[in-house]
Amino acid sequence: MRVVLQRVARARVTVAGRTTGEIGRGHVLLVGFRDGDGDAQLEWMADKVLGLRVFGDSQGKMNLALEEIGGDLLVVSQFTLYGDTRKGRRPSFVGAAAPEVAEPLYRRFVGVLRERAPGRVETGEFGAMMQVELTNDGPVTLLLERE
Repeated sequence: MRVVLQRVARARVTVAGRTTGEIGRGHVLLVGFRDGDGDAQLEWMADKVLGLRVFGDSQGKMNLALEEIGGDLLVVSQFTLYGDTRKGRRPSFVGAAAPEVAEPLYRRFVGVLRERAPGRVETGEFGAMMQVELTNDGPVTLLLERE
């Protein structure tokens, strides 16, 4: 399981001109799955995302987690995180889980986050062509992975 986490001031995802999710201060999570991912990866990743101390405290140091600022999450499925570009010019996506495997994982991950997150948990639309707009805060962007 891979997640690109971006600390944001605000973010929004749209599908065919319709907003499917919109948040204020928090994290945008671009999420990809591979075969073999399961509940252990989902639980670990949820704990990691919610516990990361990447928000500034009164001295401007990254000491505060999402819960401490009451932040939101925008979770967007992105199979291209498993794109392999080592050969040729066209990425290979054989490392990404098939949609029938990835979609239930994505839904369970969102469910775990909704149970635990301090603020709103908004989403994109699995398998859709989406437009993601965000104001990256910092910028702070982290790659998280759990095998």
